[in-house]
Amino acid sequence: MTTDNNEVSSATSETNAAHSEKLSALTRTILWIATLLIFALGVGVRLFDLTDEPIDFHPTRQLRGAIIARGMYYAMLPDPDPEARELAISFWGSTGQYEPTILENIVARTYLLIGGEQLWVARVYNTLFWTIGGIALFALSRRMLEDALQGSNKRPSTAVIWTAALVVLAYYMLLPFGVQASRSFQPDPGMVMWIILAVYGLYRWSESLSWKWVILTGIFAGIAVLTKAVAAYIIAGAAVAIVIYTLGLTNEQTAANTNQKRGFFAALKRIVFNPQVWAMALLMIVPVAIFYSSRGGRAAEYFNSWTVSLSHLLLDPETYVRWFRLVESLMGLAVLLLALVGILIARPRSRPLLLGMWIGYAIYGLFLPYQMYTHNYYHLQLIPMIALSIVSVAELIVSSISRQRRVWQVLAAAIAAAVIIYTAWIAILPQYAEDNRHERAYWSEIGDQLPSDGKIIGLTQDYGYRLMYYGWRKVILWPPRGEIKLAKLRGNEKEFDEYFNNRIEGKDYFLVTAFKQFNDQPVLQETLYERYPVYAEGPGYLIFDLTQPLNTSDP
Repeated sequence: MTTDNNEVSSATSETNAAHSEKLSALTRTILWIATLLIFALGVGVRLFDLTDEPIDFHPTRQLRGAIIARGMYYAMLPDPDPEARELAISFWGSTGQYEPTILENIVARTYLLIGGEQLWVARVYNTLFWTIGGIALFALSRRMLEDALQGSNKRPSTAVIWTAALVVLAYYMLLPFGVQASRSFQPDPGMVMWIILAVYGLYRWSESLSWKWVILTGIFAGIAVLTKAVAAYIIAGAAVAIVIYTLGLTNEQTAANTNQKRGFFAALKRIVFNPQVWAMALLMIVPVAIFYSSRGGRAAEYFNSWTVSLSHLLLDPETYVRWFRLVESLMGLAVLLLALVGILIARPRSRPLLLGMWIGYAIYGLFLPYQMYTHNYYHLQLIPMIALSIVSVAELIVSSISRQRRVWQVLAAAIAAAVIIYTAWIAILPQYAEDNRHERAYWSEIGDQLPSDGKIIGLTQDYGYRLMYYGWRKVILWPPRGEIKLAKLRGNEKEFDEYFNNRIEGKDYFLVTAFKQFNDQPVLQETLYERYPVYAEGPGYLIFDLTQPLNTSDP
């Protein structure tokens, strides 16, 4: 489809007109300082307590990344200890592969450059990724507000646009949940960065129909989905909505400007046969298809395990109540309501983009209903979505304040500064209040105490990853209560004695370090104490000898 030069020229001239408004030197300086301070504060709260162990947020997921990075690092080392290398690579292989190990590979290569294994490297990279996403979000927020209001050629002042975008940026950079999740060792912060870049590219393509933005958007979207496949839902929703808006199903002006026929089928034909649409789609899909086709039946196994077997949860109203409660606790009820209002009053080009992202998020939740109320980091991509949704509301508020007397403007700025400082403090409070540096020595000691003359099954923290990473020991896992509950939801509940005997067959010792989990499984606790002697115990661990049952008639 040919680009309408008049339309592009008009849009460009209007945008330039918005930019041409002169700000006073003082106003511009204040706005630049505020922008840099928000970015600096956002980076600072993420790097606070940088060298603490990654136990602060979903340790299972973070330690999995650490184990993979260590395995890659030892595989790359020119002259490692042979035994350590073999263990590190075997532990890496035991974690399974859910998505391409992009972040882990970058971290491992950085270990080589700095001459050692330092877990804080992952925090630095994810902080960088989140900040790059913030830059793109800030730019997109300003662009969305520079669009003319419907039925009017008037735009807000540059100062109002900039300040409203700062409100959006502050929410994105300083939301406490976002701070905790975006500094963790997992691929999600990088995925969010690529989602924001892809959405920014879609918006720019919608303005110009330029092949440059086709290619960039396709690359951004493809890397986002490759980083973590769930990015596809939001990107696809945004892409479908903005393509429909741009190429004419809802924007009859497109057809008029390009001298093409109006109507549903004519617009549908423009979309289906548009080479730019196909190029974007292929750039997004092909890399992901190549990767997952090489994984054999892994994708189908994941779909059956997490979608098909748990689809009955979609019929349970409690699923949606728990889903909403979790999101509300992470994002804030007031902000969610403002985001809804913001979608309704958004500019014509922004509204379909936002609606598409939210529809994509809803579909995403329907495919993964269990994670929607159990895994908070599965909602990390909501942060930029909400931020973009409230930009029009922020503009209205800032515009209203800008018309008040100077004393009220100063008061509003002081309140905003106080809220930002308070939010930043709340964001770092978990790191300030908790020190996990003892974990390394603690688990290393447990690893040293474990017997080496037989196989060990264990009820231990984080699927055995703490013991594996810090103690350099791997045990066969006894399922925690969450896995038992999940088995019930999937209809796989088993009779205890049969299950217990099958699980311990061929094992010599039963390790317990997760004592809260142990107390929550009284049948297991009773069975072990009644049937098997205690081999060893110490601070934080208990080992039963499965080779010497107390009652040989009851194995």
